[in-house]
Amino acid sequence: QVQLVESGGGLVQAGGSLRLSCAASGSIFSINAMGWYRQAPGKQRELVALITSGGSTNYEDSVKGRFTISRDNAKNTVYLQMNSLKPEDTAVYYCNADKVVTTTFHEYDYWGQGTQVTVSS
Repeated sequence: QVQLVESGGGLVQAGGSLRLSCAASGSIFSINAMGWYRQAPGKQRELVALITSGGSTNYEDSVKGRFTISRDNAKNTVYLQMNSLKPEDTAVYYCNADKVVTTTFHEYDYWGQGTQVTVSS
């Protein structure tokens, strides 16, 4: 079994910063990509940022230049540094681990429980 545990959400004023962390634990052999998604009320879940095991990154256009995703492969942990936050960044942020190969060599995708980020104007 694999679990993703997120931390770091909260309430911040516009222009402020937050850092999200997501640690994967359990019977992990390898993880392909790890990413952050968000879902605002009444909207679909969208990709915010993604990082592969090799370090390649991809960002949603509205966060480019403000958010930075990073990853510690040894700790199976992904981070999202969010700067210059805007009220429209308010959402529940979900961590995703894509193509997790377990120690029994099965492959699954996993999601965290979500962490609320609220940016006040």
